[in-house]
Amino acid sequence: MADDNTQPPYDTIVTQIVDYVYDFKNPRPIAYTRAKVTLLDALGAAFEGLATSAECGQLIGPIWPSPDQVPNGFRLPGTNYQLDVLKGAFDLGLMIRYLDHNDAFPGAEWGHPSDNLGAIIATADILTRQAIANNQADQVLTMKHVLMALIKAYEIQGCFQIHNAFNKVGLDHVILVKVASTAVVSWLLGLNREQAFAAVSHAWLDGHPLRVYRQAPNAGPRKGWAGGDACMRAVHLALLVQKGQPGVKSVLTTPRWGFYDVLFHGKQFDLPRPFGSWVVENVLFKVSTAEGHGLTAVEAALIVAGDLKRRGRSPEEIAGIRVRTQEAAMIIINKQGPLHNAADRDHCLKYMVAVVLLKGAPIDTADYQDSSPWASDPRVDALRNKITLHEDLQMTRDYHNPEIRSLANAICVTLEDGTQLAEVVVDFPVGHVRREETKAAVKEKTRRNLALKLPKERVERILSLAEEEEFLSLPVHAFVDMFIP
Repeated sequence: MADDNTQPPYDTIVTQIVDYVYDFKNPRPIAYTRAKVTLLDALGAAFEGLATSAECGQLIGPIWPSPDQVPNGFRLPGTNYQLDVLKGAFDLGLMIRYLDHNDAFPGAEWGHPSDNLGAIIATADILTRQAIANNQADQVLTMKHVLMALIKAYEIQGCFQIHNAFNKVGLDHVILVKVASTAVVSWLLGLNREQAFAAVSHAWLDGHPLRVYRQAPNAGPRKGWAGGDACMRAVHLALLVQKGQPGVKSVLTTPRWGFYDVLFHGKQFDLPRPFGSWVVENVLFKVSTAEGHGLTAVEAALIVAGDLKRRGRSPEEIAGIRVRTQEAAMIIINKQGPLHNAADRDHCLKYMVAVVLLKGAPIDTADYQDSSPWASDPRVDALRNKITLHEDLQMTRDYHNPEIRSLANAICVTLEDGTQLAEVVVDFPVGHVRREETKAAVKEKTRRNLALKLPKERVERILSLAEEEEFLSLPVHAFVDMFIP
């Protein structure tokens, strides 16, 4: 009997991801429009992080004793650094995510698809600069390549997030950044399909960060650079496969040793919809500086603050605050006890609500920092102690319903004299696809953030160029150069 030399196939999930990245050609026109908005919003968030956080600035740049300028390296937006692809992917990824002000996508798992742009832009920029240096005009990548990679990375990450809760097994959601970025970077690098299968298998096989750095009592600044770390690892894995490393075909399904048995309680992934361009078309923009599940709570608190002012009452007269919210907020931002740093504060719904009520104005980036007067104001903790959070089952259902996808919060305030203010309910925050104000608000946020590092004339040129037809044919390096101060 002849030997059977047939090789086993890769796990279906691995092949689904790669086949989508390599075969999906025609996103809907609205997907390109939204992709350009998300791209500029993410770069604006990167500038905001760089301009307002000393910690963020300390983490970027070459690793000593590497030179500041790598020939044909990635030009890191907002800086004069020219970096190797791994440090470039890390730095841009952490800048985009550091303040937690980049776009987001809710589901059973919450995550930020624009985290992937650290890997995408760094890789595409370096490949383009190398092609030009080598007189390989046919190898120059354009912004259409970047947008296509963006759309696909968003789709992979978002579709996994809908039904698969990595947080419930203690894993951080940036595992999906690593997987999605590995797939699209393999495509940008020109790896063949078999190599892309191998790279994505390694992304599942790779060590995965625990969620412990996002949760009390260990919440800390690593959550700001975890996305950048995932970008760096994704690029590294794709480059290793480019050098000939084979994949692991049953990385998910091998009994006892595979991902499902070791890390996912034996369950398999549930992808509730085929990959397309739906995620980028429905991604949530974070116009307010607040963790996503608390965005509507911030809006509701602002309405309550206005009500108190009209009545001639002060926040000090509040006896109790009852917040109805979704299950995800109960898990992620329902914090008790002391808040030790900015990363702790920006993931605490009670802190957000208390500061808004005391300020009578929206909370902003500076209000979370150790240097903020609110961080040590005893009135903040006094109000936090009066706030109780309760899961509303209908809000949870609407949060998960793909036809609704709300992020509802409701705030009801009772004063010391027994007066109960009317409950304020906000279902969808500004930044949600259902809010008419979203487009204008995101554009203004982008304009404001880019102006932190660039002259106004350049900012306006970038914003107008993104709306022109020739944007898609713009070489990547020419786009990136526009973001160098």
